[in-house]
Amino acid sequence: MLADVMLAVMWTGLTCYALFGGADFGAGLWDLLAGGSRRGLPQRRLIEHSIGPVWEANHVWLIFVVVLLWSAFSPVFAAVLSTLYVPLTLAALGIIARGASFAFRKASRALWEQRLFGACFALSSVVTPFFLGAVAGGVASGRVPPGLAEGDAVTSWLNPTSVLGGVLAVLTCAHLAAVYLCADAARSGEAELADAFRRRATAAGLLSGVVALAGIGVLHADAPELFHGLTHRALPLVILSAVAGLAGFALLARRRYVVARAAAALAVAAILWAWGAAQYPDLLVPGTTVAETASTDSVLTACLVTVGVGTLLLVPSLWWLYATFQAPETGPAPAHEPGAHGE
Repeated sequence: MLADVMLAVMWTGLTCYALFGGADFGAGLWDLLAGGSRRGLPQRRLIEHSIGPVWEANHVWLIFVVVLLWSAFSPVFAAVLSTLYVPLTLAALGIIARGASFAFRKASRALWEQRLFGACFALSSVVTPFFLGAVAGGVASGRVPPGLAEGDAVTSWLNPTSVLGGVLAVLTCAHLAAVYLCADAARSGEAELADAFRRRATAAGLLSGVVALAGIGVLHADAPELFHGLTHRALPLVILSAVAGLAGFALLARRRYVVARAAAALAVAAILWAWGAAQYPDLLVPGTTVAETASTDSVLTACLVTVGVGTLLLVPSLWWLYATFQAPETGPAPAHEPGAHGE
């Protein structure tokens, strides 16, 4: 019972990272595609204003999930990190490079420096979610056996399911970011910019749907246990994700950006929980269950108490942070012109 509660708490943290950190990564993709330093300036300025105060705070959720996995399900932690160390290391380097580049670009004055750091920020924002999605695909397809380094260091993350997971992660992040940025632009009174991101959100959402539909065949052939779970036990959550996604398109078309945010978040959250439901009670496919890998009740109780106390501090702090920086940007425009490309 305690192990299931801990798993639900951990999955909630993973969902928060996908919704908040994922949108940050997606903003980097739109930064990459914004265009030259003059044409792309309004988009990049909005991206900087939207994610600048919160991008580092959003990684709290990733740390939260990793620490809980280590504390509550240490055999799974050991198996995943020892088998999937290549994509996890690349993702960690991408997170570091992304944050450093974002900070350095804002502090740079020379245009060539802004372009260099902008390109690094944007490219690392694309490759990092890809590697994280590849890790999820390796776990979901049963390529991470229990034990230390028992899985293949290459094929565990270079396989059809992992590639599907990586591509979907990039597209989902792009969709979330564009939907969120629509509301930020509208709040700032920039209707033209909101329409530009509305078109991007729709395109990324449609492309995500196409890839997901194509992925049905991939999962059927490469991850049959996951496919069976998604089409049986987790089917209601899959349907909920699809309905929320379609509702999001309708809300975007009507320019109901705030509600569209909720619909997009629900679509992503539902598919994440569908994965969890499809795989449960296994943490490692096949056959390595939650009960077998959980820590003792005393450790789980201590973890849950710590999480409860931390939640009382973390949630109000994050709410205050988000609320404070959701106001429209005021004051003179920045003197530099952030850009990843030439004019």
